[in-house]
Amino acid sequence: MTSLDLYADDLILFAHIVQAGTFTLAAEQTGLPKSTLSRRLSDLENRLGERLMQRSTRRLTLTEFGEKMLMHAQNIHDAAESAADLARNRQTIPQGILRVSLPPEFQEFGVVPILDQFTRRYPQVPIELDLSARRVDLITERFDLAIRAATRLPDDNALVARHLVTMGGGLYASPDYLAQHGTPARPDDLAHHAGLLLIASDGRPQMWRLMQAQQIWEGMPQQRLAANSIGLLRALAEQGHGIAGLSEPSAADLVRQKRLSRVLPDWALPATTLWCVTPGRRLLPQRSLAFIALLRDMLR
Repeated sequence: MTSLDLYADDLILFAHIVQAGTFTLAAEQTGLPKSTLSRRLSDLENRLGERLMQRSTRRLTLTEFGEKMLMHAQNIHDAAESAADLARNRQTIPQGILRVSLPPEFQEFGVVPILDQFTRRYPQVPIELDLSARRVDLITERFDLAIRAATRLPDDNALVARHLVTMGGGLYASPDYLAQHGTPARPDDLAHHAGLLLIASDGRPQMWRLMQAQQIWEGMPQQRLAANSIGLLRALAEQGHGIAGLSEPSAADLVRQKRLSRVLPDWALPATTLWCVTPGRRLLPQRSLAFIALLRDMLR
C-alpha cells in the first residue's frame, strides 16, 4: 500500500478555504497570499490523487471526495483551535499542577501564609510540595521550581537562579542559658560554651565564621551538638541547650517573645541568600511566574 505524506497544516488550510468560500476571503482570514493557498491546495490534491474542489472564477465547489475529506480536515481544524484556546488560556490564567521543592526549614520563613495567599488567588492551581534536604533534579522529576538557600549556587546551563532575598545571620541563645553560663563578650569566649552546629552537605559540623567590619573569626566550641536541621537547632537553643547560628528571620519571632537573645550582636554570620531555581528562563508557565512574584513580595 502506497504511503501518503499528509500534513495537518494543509488539511487545516483546506478547511479554511471551504469555510471562506473563495480564495480571496480565505487569504484575508489566514494572512496568506491567494497564490500560496491555491498552490498548497493543488499539492494536497496531488498527494491524495483526487481533486477536492472544482474551481471557477466565481465559486469553489466540493467534489464528492472533497466532502469526505472535509470531515477529517474539520476535525483537525477544531482540534487545532482547541489547542490554541488552551494555550491562550494558560498564558493569561495560571493553571495546572505547581510542583515546588523547598528546604525542610522553609516553614520558618512563612510558607503557610505564602501558600494561603497563593491558593486564594489561584484556586485552579493544585500545589505539590517536596520538603526535603535533597537537591532534586528539576527537569527529570518535573518540578516547576525549587527554593534553595546558599551564599552562591554552582553554574548550571540548564537551570536559572533568581534572587529572592538575602538574610543576615548571627548567634542566638536563650536568656536562661546565658544566665546560667554567662554571656560571651568576644568570639574567643565561645570555646567555653555549648555550640549547636549545623551539619553541612559534606556531613561535617559547619564551623562558625563571624565577621565584624574587617575582622573575621572562625571556630567552634569544644562542647557541641550537631544536626542537619536548623529548626531542631533553633528549638534546642530555645530550650537552653546552647548557642545556635540562625538567620535573622528564623530567630525574629523568638527574639520578640524574649525566648532567644542575640549573642555577640556586633558580630554576624555570613549572609544567606534564598534563590528560586527554574528549568530555564523562557516560556515559564504562568503558575510559576505567579508563585515567584508572590514569593518575592511576601519574603521582602
